[in-house]
Amino acid sequence: MDHLPDDALKTSCRILRGVRPTLPGRKNLDREITDADRAQERGYYLPDEDERLRATYLSYLSGRAILWQMINDFRPYLKSGDLRIFGLAFCAASMLMRSSGYLIGLAKERPVVLAKLDEAEPRYQLPRKTLTGIYRNLSAPGNRWRYRQARSFYESHRTKINEALQKSDMQDIATWLMEEELFLDEGKRKLLGSILAYRAYSLGRRTSSGYTKVMFHLFRLSGSAISEMKQPFTKSPGQGKRVTGEVIEEIRGQLQPGDIFVTRHDDAMSNLFLPGFWPHAALYIGPLSERADLGVPDHGDHSANVLEARKDGVKLRQIEETLMVDSFVVLRPKASREELREALTKALTHEGKSYDFVFDFRKAERLACTEVVYRAFHGVGSWNLELINQNGHLALPAEELIRQGLQKGLVEVALIFGINGNTIETGTRARDLLCSTLKD
Repeated sequence: MDHLPDDALKTSCRILRGVRPTLPGRKNLDREITDADRAQERGYYLPDEDERLRATYLSYLSGRAILWQMINDFRPYLKSGDLRIFGLAFCAASMLMRSSGYLIGLAKERPVVLAKLDEAEPRYQLPRKTLTGIYRNLSAPGNRWRYRQARSFYESHRTKINEALQKSDMQDIATWLMEEELFLDEGKRKLLGSILAYRAYSLGRRTSSGYTKVMFHLFRLSGSAISEMKQPFTKSPGQGKRVTGEVIEEIRGQLQPGDIFVTRHDDAMSNLFLPGFWPHAALYIGPLSERADLGVPDHGDHSANVLEARKDGVKLRQIEETLMVDSFVVLRPKASREELREALTKALTHEGKSYDFVFDFRKAERLACTEVVYRAFHGVGSWNLELINQNGHLALPAEELIRQGLQKGLVEVALIFGINGNTIETGTRARDLLCSTLKD
């Protein structure tokens, strides 16, 4: 495939726009710097300071994972010569270099910060020395050299890149590139000087030749970062998902509109930085005929049967896309037909919104995955879901959704797959298996 489809290009733009505000920078680290100075003076972090620093670090790690993956997803278009792709990829890489620089600078000047961020944190599946590993990756000679090539290409083709972005209604990306350029100029005199100080070789005058080289460099950068974040020893390389088309066909007839999917990948980055075994949720709205039978208003893609928030936004999707996973559980709301109609009708009004990378449920302009379920059911009938403090924000993680649903008698476990081998379990057995995955 040589050319990036327009919808994929728009998705990448939405991801970049959503992640950018969550990355640490000079304007949003004031509290953390104050905390760090106090901690350095006393020699340790207080619990509230620890939680604030951890929340900032987790937000950075999550954004880092998403943006490196976004860059890596451009790999099929290596030889396209599309300057918009380069602009998006280089903008993302530059943002990551800048935000990494701020965190590393904070830690280098204050050993107590480095020690704190290098601690293991089992709640979020973080091993020891993660910040040291990021700094090592960032400062590796090969990676410094690759990034320098990409910057040289941008400097040589700045005008054409900006024009390509402007013509595709990506003016904000062009503006951010110029802002990143100012940072890079300043960075030569500061922390990133060691990263950018390598002399660039000539890429030649032909855009197509230089483009392929620098995109390959960006892919190598993203690949090395992604390999750090994969969970080791959970799945052999190249092994497919355990939920197959046959499994989906077997359960399809057992599903009902309003069912809640909670899913897990064995080795995906979506598992990282989230508490518990189950990281993701989606709402099954059912086929059009069943929705009509409930009285749910006609809405959107008639062939879609799941409403799900992912990094590309809140969209109606096919069940095959949602269940391209390794394990899942189906929670069935204890609700009347009228309550299901109300919940599904509310849920569908959120279709088309952007993804909430901050996971702050107090705001409704962007939604995270479990927030689709929360905003659909909360206040309907006996449903009363309580938000908890998650990384400094009020949210409802997937495991908390499961826990409250079971404890309050709001749901029953319809079926589960992937916990006791590659089998489908129902009834009491399904509930027992689900409970075995939940932490006390």
